Amino acid sequence: MYCVAVVIAIGTQPPVSDQYLQGVAGSLEMYVDPLPQMPKIYGYSMSNGQPSSIKLTIGMYQKKWKFHRDLPPTTVFVYGTDPVTATFPGPTIEALQGVPLWVTWQNYLPAQHILPWDPTIPVAIPSHGGVPTVVHLHGGVNPPQSDGSAFAWFTAGFRDVGPKWTQATYMYPNIQCPGNLWYHDHALGLTRANLLAGLIGAYVIRNATAEAPFGLPSGDLFEFHLVIADRSFYKDGSLYMNYTGDNPTIHPEWQPEYFGEAITVNGKAWPFLVVLRRRYRFRILNSSNARYFNLSLSNNLPFTVIGSDSTYLHKPIETPTILIAPSEIFDVVIDFTNSPTQFAEMMNSAAYPYPTGDVPNNLNGKVMKFVVAGNLRVPDESRVPPTLVKYVDSNVDKAVKHRYIVLYEYESPTDDPTHLYINGLRFQDPATETPKPGTTEVWDVINLTVDNHPLHLHLATFSAKKVTQIQDLDTFKDCMTELNDAEKCNVTRHAEGPTVLVPDYEKTWKNVVKMTPGYMTTIVVKFRLVHNNGSYPFDVTAEPGYVYHCHILDHEDNEMIRPLKLTYT
Repeated sequence: MYCVAVVIAIGTQPPVSDQYLQGVAGSLEMYVDPLPQMPKIYGYSMSNGQPSSIKLTIGMYQKKWKFHRDLPPTTVFVYGTDPVTATFPGPTIEALQGVPLWVTWQNYLPAQHILPWDPTIPVAIPSHGGVPTVVHLHGGVNPPQSDGSAFAWFTAGFRDVGPKWTQATYMYPNIQCPGNLWYHDHALGLTRANLLAGLIGAYVIRNATAEAPFGLPSGDLFEFHLVIADRSFYKDGSLYMNYTGDNPTIHPEWQPEYFGEAITVNGKAWPFLVVLRRRYRFRILNSSNARYFNLSLSNNLPFTVIGSDSTYLHKPIETPTILIAPSEIFDVVIDFTNSPTQFAEMMNSAAYPYPTGDVPNNLNGKVMKFVVAGNLRVPDESRVPPTLVKYVDSNVDKAVKHRYIVLYEYESPTDDPTHLYINGLRFQDPATETPKPGTTEVWDVINLTVDNHPLHLHLATFSAKKVTQIQDLDTFKDCMTELNDAEKCNVTRHAEGPTVLVPDYEKTWKNVVKMTPGYMTTIVVKFRLVHNNGSYPFDVTAEPGYVYHCHILDHEDNEMIRPLKLTYT
């Protein structure tokens, strides 16, 4: 549905400059708030030592949240079991492998949004007002009806629902291997605004029998989720989101990326965490709309990566830096035993937009601080094992289908982006990716834009095999703009440039892979369970199907998303 004027949120703020936003963020002293541990919700019950399924009800509420000691409370949207205990980010849901969980998601949000949105892009517009929402469990292997389709949105009390809405209660089978997921809003055309408002939360699937032998750091004192999100604020504490688009005659509000000046972790701006001289496990999620983070520690301690997205690595990888895209998760161990300093700042050096944008400043170039207590090591029975999990092979030879997936960005006469397509198609165009359940495919993803795009597939997992530079890129882009056909544009001749190695810490089955601009990234996509090569125990061909998209939320909202329709025909 399209309109001609932007709909503005209630209590709007006047336009402000970058200098104003930097001034507000710069007035907040770093490292004065302790890192919060997000509350947990257990997605199972125990009786006589045996787990069993339960049903949860989780609401979405508007409330005030304190992002910093010196910042007035901020109006946000948050998840929780009640409005008093709801948090930014939402509570961490702890599930057990093989124990299904039912969640009824309830919308208690007000009649009007707290942030601006743009009806000139495809967007959910309810007939009776309200804030449309729908929850997607990112990385989940779930039935289509529980996947959180952008068209399955609903408002408070289910007064208005989207055309693909069928049920209020979602079933999460938790059949996949142990790993890290997260839940967030996925409403059509509103994902960027709803997540910016606070509709995010971590989700973890555990299996004590399988994971205990690893001996990794565990327990609330030594295992933390770090949910990173960049935000900008007005002086009164209100969240900032642009009210004017780069092409206001085309899109009054939409801009290609949102970048906040303050870096929050677990809902606090630049928090600190006191650590002992021992190992800690951190499950790091980048929940930002568009910002990449190239993380490092100021005292040169390395990260030991043990997992990425919803799977473990085969072997731990030690690295001084981690490049983490929006929606990516990295599971790491940091050993503070021999820290040469009493503190370590977590730093960020990723340009924004990534990879050719501005260099981080002294605000968004810092994330949080670890304060190392004492000079003596403490008893630590945890370890990092030499091997973790070896999943089924990602052999290209076993693929039954090869596809070219092409990423486009379109610009106005003033060279400002207007919209982004995959394969030259809109979201509402018929599905062209129709894989057969139980098969493996090879996708060559060609990025013809200037941005790196984190590609996310619902349901499926995939692994990057090769990243190849496109030669004579301008000629190839001109041909693709005209024909939109990689084979007719002789892609095999153009995709003969130098290759870039996939980082060792990304060599596993993932839910998100970064697509380098001007390159063709070859991914192996598996439409079955990766831990045992088993079939999905539900009908993946049912409506409303699945999707794949760029996880820069501003891109996703403006058409960089396509249907993924599994079929046996």
